[in-house]
Amino acid sequence: MIARLQQLLAFAGLIVIAAFFAVATPSFGTYGNVVNILFSTVVIGLLALGTTFVIVTGGIDLSIGTGMALCAVMSGTFVVTWGLPWPLGVLLAVLFGGLIGLVNGVSTARFGLPPFIATLATMLVAQGLALVVSESTPIYFNDSPGYLLLSTGTLIPEFPNAVLVLIAATAVAAVLLRRGVLGRYAFAMGSNEEATALSGIDVTRWKIAVYTLAGLFTGLAGVMISARLGSAQPATGAGYELQAIAAVVIGGTSLSGGRGSIAGTVIGALIISVLNNGLQLLSIPQEWQNVVLGVVILIAVYADMARRRAVVVH
Repeated sequence: MIARLQQLLAFAGLIVIAAFFAVATPSFGTYGNVVNILFSTVVIGLLALGTTFVIVTGGIDLSIGTGMALCAVMSGTFVVTWGLPWPLGVLLAVLFGGLIGLVNGVSTARFGLPPFIATLATMLVAQGLALVVSESTPIYFNDSPGYLLLSTGTLIPEFPNAVLVLIAATAVAAVLLRRGVLGRYAFAMGSNEEATALSGIDVTRWKIAVYTLAGLFTGLAGVMISARLGSAQPATGAGYELQAIAAVVIGGTSLSGGRGSIAGTVIGALIISVLNNGLQLLSIPQEWQNVVLGVVILIAVYADMARRRAVVVH
């Protein structure tokens, strides 16, 4: 009940923020700008979808930002450098993201490393590998128009394909979290991991599966951002992990695990995109945009702590 209330508050917050910017700047509410907001939500949204599963288990994944950049670079390597057909390159890049997630899962579930430390190490490794593989230079997809259309193309007029990809990924994630075995076990592990193990569930295997799934979403985000930019930038991912985690928390997923929803995560991602877009339209300097985002994150974390205290009291 309290979790649903926080989700509703997040949605109300989204409406209030959007209404404020609509009044403050006339161009905010135009169709083109709304599509632009949805377009800019794609990468954060995809990362946040996978992160939701991890946080529901009570874990954290700091590697998604640089992991995304590495997957983008690997996609460029497969398609541009190796000359593979772009659909195959996309598939391999997404699977490469799954491999990064698998490493995180094995490190935390099999070897017992704290998720913060394990994924911090993976973050640094991914950051270094992205620079090494790309030789610190962008990889351009100028000769792969099909790859670029994956993001900027329009199956529906004036509606980027990237947004359709996010909608499809959201539907898959929602079904997996609420209807799938993986989702049920993720909630169980986040609520009480010891009791879950005593009930006969292979916690190690399912936690590895959760991190691997998050890695697959990271790989897809890497493909989408490189398709949008028209190039694989090795330093693209810095800061994305914080925005994705913020989106998850703002949407009502508890950092202590056991509670969360995909709908809330999407609302959180939209709030961040609306804030970024509105502040840019108002010509607010980037440093002040970071201040505003930081305040929003603090409010979301405080709300999560208040919710946990309320649950304990009751």
